[in-house]
Amino acid sequence: MRYLIGTRGSKLALVQTDYVIDKLKRAYPDDDFMAVIIKTTGDVEQKKALDKIGSKGIFVKEIEDELLSGKIHMAVHSMKDMPDEPAAGLTFAKAWEREDPRDVLVLKNAASLDKLPHGAVIGTGSKRRKYQLLKLRPDLKVVGIRGNIDTRLRKLYDGEIIYEEVADNTVNNNEIANEKQNKYNEYRLDGIVLAAAGIKRIGRESEITQYFSEDDMIPAPAQGTLALELRADNKELMVKLDALSDEKTNLCAGLEREFLKQIGGNCHLPVAAYCDIVRKKDSRLRLLAMFGSEDGKQLARTEQFFDMTSDRNDIVERAVHDIRYKLEID
Repeated sequence: MRYLIGTRGSKLALVQTDYVIDKLKRAYPDDDFMAVIIKTTGDVEQKKALDKIGSKGIFVKEIEDELLSGKIHMAVHSMKDMPDEPAAGLTFAKAWEREDPRDVLVLKNAASLDKLPHGAVIGTGSKRRKYQLLKLRPDLKVVGIRGNIDTRLRKLYDGEIIYEEVADNTVNNNEIANEKQNKYNEYRLDGIVLAAAGIKRIGRESEITQYFSEDDMIPAPAQGTLALELRADNKELMVKLDALSDEKTNLCAGLEREFLKQIGGNCHLPVAAYCDIVRKKDSRLRLLAMFGSEDGKQLARTEQFFDMTSDRNDIVERAVHDIRYKLEID
């Protein structure tokens, strides 16, 4: 059988897809697997912030359309970029073993977050990262940045000017009163925040300055996990993919994604969730989660402990209820 695998054309997306193809070829040598590059809205529109151009679906819609039409058999995504539900008629295979789920800091000159000068400028396209970073260092200036990993690193190292739009309601003689003008502040980056999984996968791990612990910066739901998407009626391929899954990753990433779904998170809101085994002898697990308002003025965290026999829905419901209660009394 020949399988066509859809992917975005970025360096990271291709590396991830090559990893999947290599693993499938070794497991199923009689089959043939080939990558098909598909350009998405998120790839075409690079200037606007993510929350200005739509939901997480901007990175997957065109690929899902190709899946539904039967032009490709499966797709490889970063699970953290996926909406909480696949398109109707599609599904995900069980999760394979995840890469490092943590976030990392890459700095141009300083040796650590603590060593950055007062008011240093850090770039990230994520509100989740921005507001958690400001909890650690409220004095920092955090600015939006887009592009793939190589592009973001280049902007940092080359000292490229980052423009941040600001609203200005002042009136000039030739303008209509109260008409907003587009004005920009200019910054040069002192550092950027990235996912450890991505920078490791493209072979630039040596440039990481500092790893954030999951407690200091809770990762995005399922960060470091690949999403293997296919048509729900493709049972034969599903069996092959599921045979290569990792039980722990599938459990933890599933709980993180269920939290995302129940809390109602999207790219406009800061949302984080991380699940891991904290005591191996009796399979004691922890779900750490965060959610807040779009402007970051309200943020709440929760920590839930459970074991393998616990009801999964109850765990997530407790986490969601705790966060909503904290936001109401804040």
